[in-house]
Formats: sequence, structure tokens, C-alpha cells
Amino acid sequence: MEKLPYQEKQDVQDTNDIKMLVDQFYDAVRHDDLIGPVFHERIQDNWPKHLLKMYSFWQTVLLDEHTYFGSPFPPHISLPIDAQHFERWLQLFEATVDRLFTGEKANEAKWRAKKMAQMFQFKKEYFNANPKKKPLI
Repeated sequence: MEKLPYQEKQDVQDTNDIKMLVDQFYDAVRHDDLIGPVFHERIQDNWPKHLLKMYSFWQTVLLDEHTYFGSPFPPHISLPIDAQHFERWLQLFEATVDRLFTGEKANEAKWRAKKMAQMFQFKKEYFNANPKKKPLI
């Protein structure tokens, strides 16, 4: 499923592309010294379930195929993460997209990931500063 070096990059087109993006991104996450341990601690041996959820999320976001129904922020509120973790997550995501794809959907994926990282970071800071408030699920 990995794109070969001699293949011309194309845009994100279908569910197979979403799966390739998610699989390769989370492979990089798992091997990252900064955010890998956070993911390992939270996900443990539930990677298949997490990956299925991420396929569905990005399929909904990028392909307009509504397969994800959930609230992405609440699971992140209690994680021991800060700005450097969000920055690394985004670096890994953008590098994965750039290695595999080019085009409008690829650019949209990076834009949406950046906005999501910013929003999660701001919300996390807000709820940490206001512990009596609870995020809506």
C-alpha cells in the first residue's frame, strides 16, 4: 500500500488513500520519541480500533463520506500534552501528506490538521485553566 519512489504523487482520492495516509502517519507517531509514548500509554493494544476511527474521521473530513460520528476533542483533554506535542503531531502529519500526496485534498488535509491542532491546543489550555468547566461530549 506504500507509494513507491518512482510513482508520481497524486491527490487523496479514495478510502484506500485515507488508509495509507493514516497508517503511515501513525507508524511515524509510534516511532516518535516525543509523542509516541503518549499514544502508547493511551492506546495500548487498541491500535486497530484507533486506526479504524481515524480512517472514518479523515474519510468524513476529506472525502465528504460521513462515516465518523463522534467528538474528537474530549479524549484529548486529559492527555499530558502541550504546544510541543501539537507541533510534533502536525510536523509528522504534514510530512506524511507531503511524502505521499499532492493536490487540493492533500493541501486541505494539512490545513485541517493545522486548524485542529490549534483548536485542540487552545481548548486544552482553556479547560486546564478552568478545571470546573467540562468539555461538551
